[in-house]
Amino acid sequence: MLARQRQERILEEVRAHGGARVSDLVGALGVSEMTVRRDITILAGQGLVARVHGGATALSARADEPGFSAKSQMALPQKEAIALAAAALVAPGSSVAISAGTTTHAVASALVDVPGLTVVTNSLPVAQVLHEAWCAPDGTSTSGGSVVLTGGERTPSDALVGPVAVAALRSLHVDTLLLGVHGVDADAGLTTPNLVEGETNRALVAAARHVVVVADSSKWHVVGLASIARLEDVDVLVTDDGLPPAARDLLAARVGRLVVAERDAAPA
Repeated sequence: MLARQRQERILEEVRAHGGARVSDLVGALGVSEMTVRRDITILAGQGLVARVHGGATALSARADEPGFSAKSQMALPQKEAIALAAAALVAPGSSVAISAGTTTHAVASALVDVPGLTVVTNSLPVAQVLHEAWCAPDGTSTSGGSVVLTGGERTPSDALVGPVAVAALRSLHVDTLLLGVHGVDADAGLTTPNLVEGETNRALVAAARHVVVVADSSKWHVVGLASIARLEDVDVLVTDDGLPPAARDLLAARVGRLVVAERDAAPA
């Protein structure tokens, strides 16, 4: 199969399903992982797909931001390990803000058994997973916790953003923020590709006493369009064991505390 034919097949898969994993493409195309990654790099350079950890996703109409369902299939073992480590930092009975994102969605799933939480979120999937865990089928609350949605305009990543969300967050004060990000960089700090989501995330940071960032190792050296916060503003950064040693040393010196979650610690 010629290179152009392979790339057309990859593009068809991405457009049909919102994303494609390298491991699946290797089997479907009968070529090496290196060849698939090279083809994805070429397609990304042409502006046809977005490169992500483990594969490629379709480009969104807004800020090259893949949709929630596509991103949720990427780096699953890393996200599960990070979720367990981050949930262990949350005290029962505390107030917690959770930003939008697939990693924070995994954290929300790990928080369902922590009693007495009050959760503020601008993420529809996060609110849904907690509502299903903490409410009976008839809608009455159980003893688990409570969820507050900020309101706002919905983005491709199922975040609620904009003036309504920011206004709601300015009146709130929470113990801990669990923040997902698009990129982590030594110079740019924490970033996102969506300008309006960046503004809402900055409001989340301002509302929290402690900022806990959850970001898998593929986010390192990624820089989005909008800044959220400096590395020095982060109290705890939770990542996975794929982060290179040099990056670990730099982050450990810049953030309050670096937690490296071992992927073997996540349940199969």
